[in-house]
Amino acid sequence: MDREPFFRATDDPTRFEPTDVARGPWGHDSLHGHVLGGLMAHVVEVRHGDPAFQPARLTVDMFRPPTFGSATVTTEVVRDGNRVRAVDAALAVDGVRIARASLVMLRRAEQAPEQPAGQPPGHVWSPPSWDAPPPTALEGFDRESDRDPAWETRTVSGGPDAPAARHAAWMRELRHLVAGVDHSPLVRAAMAADFTNPLANSGDRGLEFVNADYTLYLHRLPVGEWIGVEASSHHSAQGIAVATCALYDLDGPIGRTAVAAVANRHP
Repeated sequence: MDREPFFRATDDPTRFEPTDVARGPWGHDSLHGHVLGGLMAHVVEVRHGDPAFQPARLTVDMFRPPTFGSATVTTEVVRDGNRVRAVDAALAVDGVRIARASLVMLRRAEQAPEQPAGQPPGHVWSPPSWDAPPPTALEGFDRESDRDPAWETRTVSGGPDAPAARHAAWMRELRHLVAGVDHSPLVRAAMAADFTNPLANSGDRGLEFVNADYTLYLHRLPVGEWIGVEASSHHSAQGIAVATCALYDLDGPIGRTAVAAVANRHP
């Protein structure tokens, strides 16, 4: 990844300076929501991660427009138990708190001999995995106006040719989140989870909802750089939308995401 990163670390381990590519689509002087959850997940994982624990649930709340400026991430351990570890994070820009996150990590269990990894005895219904072709069999989505993209998507269904259809796509990051730091599997999943809103809440008039949050559930960490995102639900009323997606890697399902969003109407 030799493209410009989204952030550069500073001498203060809590502060990160955004580069120009971190600007968001809703305004030139805003940070892209795509990087907020990823940055908080990165900091929590570096400070509090443990190979014995599986990051199982990440909730990101984006409750204030993310202005463009120095980002500071602070963390607090809420619970450090034998089976459950919970950490809260807060992200401020130029001293103003704009987002928060909560990461719950669960201790991995030994595999039962006759069951898939970590499952107790017995059988529980599970939906079938999608039968999407691998990303190498699909054409990339390349907008002529986007000469140096931050990520690559390969449409499985829906997309520009069928905007009102059920959307599904493979995506991978093309930039470092923090300069010189490779994406961890958790950070890849956290950044992919932000696609739940544009994937599941877009229609034939484009994206008319702005998400106020997203929640990522992982029963395992993704393997490799490609993550598949498949819209599984969208409903809205009175300007409020709730949507969910299923997440995959090339080996199969890895988890689910959900968002709550508000109609993007200007006063």
